[in-house]
Amino acid sequence: MSFTIDSDNNETQGLSIILPTFNEAGSIETMVSSLLELTNQYQIEILIVDDDSQDGTADLVRKLARQDSRIKLIQRVGRSGLASAIKEGLIAAIYPFAIAMDSDGQHEPSSVMAAVRQLHAGAELVIGSRFLVNSEIRGLSNRRTNGSTVANRLARWSLHQNYNQLTDYMSGFMALELNSCLHLVRKVDVNGFKFLYELLAISKGKLKTTEIPLRFQPRLHGDSKLDYAILWDFIVSLLHAASFHILPRRAISFGLVGTSGVAVQLIMTSLLMTFGLSFQQAIPLAVVTAASSNYLVNNILTFRDRRQHGLKLLQGLLKFLLVASLPSLANIGLATGFYTLIQANAVFAQLAGIIVVYIWNYAASSRFVWNTP
Repeated sequence: MSFTIDSDNNETQGLSIILPTFNEAGSIETMVSSLLELTNQYQIEILIVDDDSQDGTADLVRKLARQDSRIKLIQRVGRSGLASAIKEGLIAAIYPFAIAMDSDGQHEPSSVMAAVRQLHAGAELVIGSRFLVNSEIRGLSNRRTNGSTVANRLARWSLHQNYNQLTDYMSGFMALELNSCLHLVRKVDVNGFKFLYELLAISKGKLKTTEIPLRFQPRLHGDSKLDYAILWDFIVSLLHAASFHILPRRAISFGLVGTSGVAVQLIMTSLLMTFGLSFQQAIPLAVVTAASSNYLVNNILTFRDRRQHGLKLLQGLLKFLLVASLPSLANIGLATGFYTLIQANAVFAQLAGIIVVYIWNYAASSRFVWNTP
């Protein structure tokens, strides 16, 4: 199939296609070949942004790039993530129109033509939707379909009313007119839930946006990379939007993890007192247990882009406990004083101490444990 656009200057009307990859050696060659078949006279580049795949994806792309100069590789080492890959690819694009899409074959290359036509018609952002009337979903489990439906409803509630007509805020297929969108692309928080959702959130309803139906296909190769961290990111993104983007995302995540730590501390204290320890004896052990739990969960979720493993995980735990030692002592002191002098209520006593130490723990551990600004 040939894809041509009437234009006196095809070079300035070119198209950049961004394909984020991680272990997609089984599908990337087929995907790239299908995209190249869409173009004849139209200028095109295909940017593969690879997160240092271990299955030979980057080497395969290099081989393809030597055969066709329209194929380009950005291999990333020491940084990863779908949102950041899309952002990096869009910023590196040389043409005014750009499309970001999955590299696993779930987005049909033929959708590119429909999206570009909408850009030429004046749209600034075109979303490939799985939920329009003419859309078709294949290869997506009922669990994921239902999850996407719930997520879209929550997203519609949290975004500007100008985007209420959209049906798929969770889509991984989008086409952008970069002259209008690039300044917003630069502002997208790559630690966010979905690149599209974050772009819509920071644009505050100002982008001329439309949708095209997608025929969503089964993956050509491999398994879906959806996991618990994606759900966590979505919850954090909703709270981030609810705070009008005032509260830092990491602070929100740290606070949610801290809530689980509160539960751990309360349960541990109650358990130890059940076994005969006094409140004054139980509280230090419960505080250390809760702090250790907070560290492990934050390492998995809040700071997973800087996640520590092996010996560094143990070293990080010791640093975290050291950083938290002063506020932990304050926690123990306040809780004990409250319990002894004000009210002999173990729950209220502990909450008084926990509230005091949150800000210190977040600021200090971010800097000294996970080395974030």
